[in-house]
Amino acid sequence: MSSDTLFRFLFQERNVRGEIVDLAASLQQMLQNHDYPFPVKQLLAEMVAATSLLTATLKFEGDISVQLQGDGPIRYATVNGSDQQVFRGVVRMQAEVQGEGLKALVGEGYLLVTITPHQGERYQGIIPLTGDSLKETLEAYFIQSEQLPTRVYLFTDMQSEQVKAAGMLLQVLPVEQEKSRQDFDDLVMLADTITADELLNLPAAEVVHRLFHQEVVEAFPLQPVRFECGCSRTKCASAIVNLGADAIREHLAEGQLDIQCEYCLTNYRFDTADLTDLLQSFEG
Repeated sequence: MSSDTLFRFLFQERNVRGEIVDLAASLQQMLQNHDYPFPVKQLLAEMVAATSLLTATLKFEGDISVQLQGDGPIRYATVNGSDQQVFRGVVRMQAEVQGEGLKALVGEGYLLVTITPHQGERYQGIIPLTGDSLKETLEAYFIQSEQLPTRVYLFTDMQSEQVKAAGMLLQVLPVEQEKSRQDFDDLVMLADTITADELLNLPAAEVVHRLFHQEVVEAFPLQPVRFECGCSRTKCASAIVNLGADAIREHLAEGQLDIQCEYCLTNYRFDTADLTDLLQSFEG
């Protein structure tokens, strides 16, 4: 199968669109330096699949941040994605994990979806966690934010040698609402027969054929999905300069400054010579 790809499709005789995302190597890249508990890895993998599906719904160039916040063991979990299907994600813990499921991990909390167009105004939707799954909360988000019936399917396999996550989304098109809803309900009845094994291990085009072989489906080219942290030594140096000259002098007195990226855990060390060079930007 084609992993780390997004497959978009459209029902030509129905007012419904669809997407399937498959993740493997990119997901492993994101997780490899982190020592998250198993249920946390599983939830973060679902969030990556969900974010990919959300970014594919954008009708413009921009970014989406999907974040969970709560009073449970997970203080916050966030995945950032772009219309180019580039993502990164991180989880911050505040207590030991005692169970599984969204409520056990996040507790009482919220889903925040922030959409940032490259041109235009930023939008943020916030809803309470619904049910005990990310899937249910996402479906509630779509109803609240876009008033478009949406069905989401999220599956993970975190116990194989190669971790995997996959997701599928069906969504009503914003035309002829009464007919669109009937179309959607008909297709959801078929989509609900999907299994984790099928979505995780079969090519997306084959999944669509199995589920909707009696439908006329227009398929779009596969889009690669990849993990990219985005950190660099240059960005860290700029962050140090933003601290100001006094802060740099304090770190000079300590002999060095270490900055660790929270997304990939790469450590950037700035020694005395490096800090002296940065200080010169203030002293001319």
